[in-house]
Amino acid sequence: MTAYIVRRLFATLPVMAVVALFVFFLLRFAPGDPAAIIAGEDATAEAIAAVRAKLGLDRPMVEQLFVWTSQLLQGDMGVSIFSNMPVTRLIGQRLEPTVALTLSTLFVAVALAIPIGVVAAWKARKLVDRLVMGFAVLGFAMPGFVLAYILIYFFAVQWQLLPVQGYQPIREGLWPFAESLILPSVALGITYMALIARITRASMLEVLAQDYIRTANSKGLATNRVLLLHALKNAAVPIITVIGIGIALLISGVVITETVFNIPGLGRLTVDAVLKRDYPVVQGLILVFAGAKVLVNLVIDISYAFLDPRIRY
Repeated sequence: MTAYIVRRLFATLPVMAVVALFVFFLLRFAPGDPAAIIAGEDATAEAIAAVRAKLGLDRPMVEQLFVWTSQLLQGDMGVSIFSNMPVTRLIGQRLEPTVALTLSTLFVAVALAIPIGVVAAWKARKLVDRLVMGFAVLGFAMPGFVLAYILIYFFAVQWQLLPVQGYQPIREGLWPFAESLILPSVALGITYMALIARITRASMLEVLAQDYIRTANSKGLATNRVLLLHALKNAAVPIITVIGIGIALLISGVVITETVFNIPGLGRLTVDAVLKRDYPVVQGLILVFAGAKVLVNLVIDISYAFLDPRIRY
């Protein structure tokens, strides 16, 4: 297992290198000039050229890539064009809200979706099953930002139960911290929850049709023991897989959710950096998101061996 983990860690290096190259050239070839944005609308061509020279954007593309790669290998993601702050410091300042929102969404979605999917499979083709499948279809169909505004209207504006926007760090108190995350977590997690519930139901239905499940039921074992100990354990591999795949939904959904709820996290930072054409910040953020996704995939792969001893790498 240790050798496999080491091999997988080394295998992530080419992936991250390809991501870095793709992001670098994609931003350079995209329309728009950050030097013109910094210089202002009324700036002359000479002023724009001076800004480009200061930022190093007038250098050959290969030289820019070499300088950026050399700095990156030393742990330096560069300096923001607009705030003039190191990118690592900007990301560090915005990391806590995004991590808190992602973990709370992941916890709530998984804790609710798996039991819902198990019950739907157990009560297949009955009212509970139809309700779960209707929820899954609705969860996929409704855009996250629409649900976010609906939640804000009812829970924050009409009933005034929860705050409309903002984020409270956990050091300000546990309840203010949780209160600021309830609506964003629900808005971000509905689609994710619907996906997990649907896959859980499908995987459980396949396992519940196996002979050993019928044997366990014929022996008079308790229903919860059959469902949890025998069926869910053997149905766990597809569920774990879709949980890992769904992390990509959370990463993309964080950008929209943080914008709607005015949460000062990495999602808001991404939107601001893209609008301002702040190359170093955008590059650093995409590398962070890609690294998080690769790390999650590694954890998922390792968990397979513990869930199913038949799996060997």
